[in-house]
Amino acid sequence: MRRLAIVLTALLSVLTALPAAAQAASVAAPRELRGLWIASVANIDWPSKAGLPAAQQKQEYVSLLDRAKAIGINAVFVQIRPSADAFYPSSLEPWSQYLTGTQGQDPGYDPLRFLVAEAHKRDLEFHAWFNPYRISLQSDVTKLVPTHPARLHPDWVVGYGNQLYYNPGIPAVRQFVERVILDTTRRYDLDGVHFDDYFYPYPVAGQQFPDQATFAQYGGGFATVADWRRDNVNKLISELSSGIHGMKPWIAFGVSPFGIWRDARTDPTGSDTQGGVHDYDDLYADTRTWIRNRWVDYIAPQLYWPVGYTIADYGKLLPWWAHEVAGTGVSLYVGQAVYKIGTPSPAAWLNPEEMPRHIALNRTTPGVNGDILFNTTTLLANPLGFADRLRTDLYAQPAIVPVRPTVAGHAPLPPLLLPLHGNTLHWLGFGTSYAVYQDGHLLTTLRGNTFTLPTGRHSYAVTALDRTHHESRPSITEEYR
Repeated sequence: MRRLAIVLTALLSVLTALPAAAQAASVAAPRELRGLWIASVANIDWPSKAGLPAAQQKQEYVSLLDRAKAIGINAVFVQIRPSADAFYPSSLEPWSQYLTGTQGQDPGYDPLRFLVAEAHKRDLEFHAWFNPYRISLQSDVTKLVPTHPARLHPDWVVGYGNQLYYNPGIPAVRQFVERVILDTTRRYDLDGVHFDDYFYPYPVAGQQFPDQATFAQYGGGFATVADWRRDNVNKLISELSSGIHGMKPWIAFGVSPFGIWRDARTDPTGSDTQGGVHDYDDLYADTRTWIRNRWVDYIAPQLYWPVGYTIADYGKLLPWWAHEVAGTGVSLYVGQAVYKIGTPSPAAWLNPEEMPRHIALNRTTPGVNGDILFNTTTLLANPLGFADRLRTDLYAQPAIVPVRPTVAGHAPLPPLLLPLHGNTLHWLGFGTSYAVYQDGHLLTTLRGNTFTLPTGRHSYAVTALDRTHHESRPSITEEYR
C-alpha cells in the first residue's frame, strides 16, 4: 500500500506540473456497443454439445471469444441460467444439463468464473444472461433432478405448450428468482445482468396459461388478469433493478424484448406495425414502464425484420424505439437477427446489404447506441460474408462501449507513459482498462499496462477507462519509430 501511495503521489505531481497543452492531446474514438449473444440452451452456441470434457469446453469458448474479438465485438451476452439451472456452483439450483448431459452433475470447474475471466482478458464486457421463469423444454417434472426447486415446490410449477414454467404470479416464485440472480451477481464480476424476451411464455394456439387460481388468490385490486400479469413482471424488473444497483452500482441491468411493444391498431402511441405478438398484451412485458421509471439501464428490442417489411418495418420500428428512450437516459441497443441472413423468407434476407443497412440506419438515428447480434454460431459461419463485412468495414475501426447515463461511474486519472522498452509501450494508471491511440485514432482497448507497438513512425497516447467506460484525459502524446 505504501508503494502504491508513493506512485500515485508521483503521478499526480507529474500531471499537475504539465503545461495544459501537453495534457490535451487530441484523440477520438467511436462509441458503440457491438454485442454478441452466446446461447447455451439446447447447446445452440456453447458448449457445442453436452458432455464435452472441461478442457474442450474451455477451448471452444476461448475460440469463440478470439474470433468475436477479431470481428470487432466488444461485449458478450452469455446465457448462464437457460432453464432454472446453473452454469456455476449454486446452492439454489442444479448444474445445467447443457454442460455435462446430466442435470445436477458437476462439470469439474466453475464455468462462469472462467467465462467472465476470459472475456475480461480480452477487454470484452460480460453480461450474464438469465431466463427468469422457464424450467424445462419438456413437460415431465419427474425428469428433473430430485433436488430441483420445481420438485421441492410443485405448487410453483405450471405446464404450458409442452414445457414447464415457474408461475410468475406467485410471490414466492418472484422472490426465489430474484434471490438466484442476486446471489450470482454478488459472487461474480459481472458487467451486466441480462434478460431476453421470455417472461410469460409466447401464446400457444388453443391453450390458456393456467394461472386462473393464482389470479383468484393474489390478483385482488386488479381489474383484469392482463393488468395483474404485467404487474407481476413489473415487480420482478423493479425489484431486481433496486437489488442489483444497491449491491453493485456499476452493473448494467437490461432487457432484450420482442421488437413490438404494441402497434397502432391497438394503441395510438404504438408502432406502425401489424405484428401478431405484442410485448404488452401477450408477454406482459410493459417495456415502456420500465424505460420511463429507469428500472433498466438499457433496452435492446429484437428488431428481427427487414427494412420495408410490411408487417414490421425495421425502418419504422427503429425510430419508434429511439423515441421511447429519448430523454430517459436509458441506452438503446438493437437486437439483430443474424441467424436470418441468407434465408428466403422474406426475400430481403437474401440481400447481403440488408444487415449492413440496419447498422447504417442505427448510426444515423439519434439515441441508438449499438447492436447485439444473434447468434454466435451463425455469425461465425459468415452468412453472405457478413462477418467479413464487419471485420473489414463496419467494425474495422474499434469502438468503446458508450457510457450508460443511468450507471454510476467517473473518469479515472490520465495514465503516465513510461520510457519505451524496445517496442513495448508501458504506462502507469488506475483504470479498469485502457485505450491506445495511434495518431489520435483508437487503435485498441486492453486490460493491463503494456502494449507492443506496430512498425512505423507514429504518435501514441493512452487513456484510462473505468469499468463503466468513463474515459480520462489522454496521456502526453509521444512519438515512436
